[in-house]
Amino acid sequence: MNVLVTGGTGFIGSHVCDALLRRGHNIRVLSRKAEPYRPPLPGVDYFLGDIADTFYLSEALSGMDAVIHLVSSTVPGTSNLDPVADINFNLAGTVRMLELMRQAGPKRIVFLSSGGTVYGEPSRLPVAETEPLNPLCSYGVTKVAIEHYLGMYAFLYGIEPVVLRASNPFGPRQGRLGIQGLVAAFLSRILAGKPLVVWGDGEVIRDYFYASDLADLCALAVESTETGIFNAGSGQGTSINRMIELIGKATAIQPEVHYEPQRKFDVRETYLDISKARTAFGWEPVVDLESGISQHWDWLRSLS
Repeated sequence: MNVLVTGGTGFIGSHVCDALLRRGHNIRVLSRKAEPYRPPLPGVDYFLGDIADTFYLSEALSGMDAVIHLVSSTVPGTSNLDPVADINFNLAGTVRMLELMRQAGPKRIVFLSSGGTVYGEPSRLPVAETEPLNPLCSYGVTKVAIEHYLGMYAFLYGIEPVVLRASNPFGPRQGRLGIQGLVAAFLSRILAGKPLVVWGDGEVIRDYFYASDLADLCALAVESTETGIFNAGSGQGTSINRMIELIGKATAIQPEVHYEPQRKFDVRETYLDISKARTAFGWEPVVDLESGISQHWDWLRSLS
């Protein structure tokens, strides 16, 4: 299968490319810049450009059988600072791509949404795909809007969407600046000898899972004939304080922790029901938290 991976040089995208290559697919990547942590992958066709460039995007879609759409210019913690930019790049860019797909491009698309932001405060746990959507940040609002556009294009034009609402992936090649990703941020601060900063009392509960497990699910989803919305995560909730314990064990360092006031947009407790993805794709997350954190830590130390 010929697969276009938008954002394929980013954190998740790089792992998705690994998974697709293992499964024998032909890959084209559309990203604004090269991978920061490793050289180009042999056999991958790289288009380094902007999804906002309609001509370039059309060229990237040419000859493709499917798209795995991962590109995003914002993260949850910063998206509210400039919601207009979030809309202009992420929402408008995706709709622009859907227009090209319906005219002449591939029909199948796997879209990485957000299981951590689209639901808001859940009414029950674990959170199923039927939970009402109530995002509390622009990142989540934009993801929901894209989901609705995918539904519209499926109904009107025969686009075949798979929406993966992913929780909190972590692993090697995740950014080290602390903008997104608790594990990456905490491990980077420990490596730099800095204290960990926690918003609230540390009892906020999230669903964390390893990047290669998410990448495997993306590959299974693009290969299948399934459509619809599927949660992606570990299926278990873990508090920040528990994650700090696991991180301390993996690094053999007891970190200093600074607790700051809770942020308004932080949901108190959420983790996902992943039974639908298990059934539809025969998928199961295989890397446990402790092993994943240790692998992430080993990768970070290899850079220093």
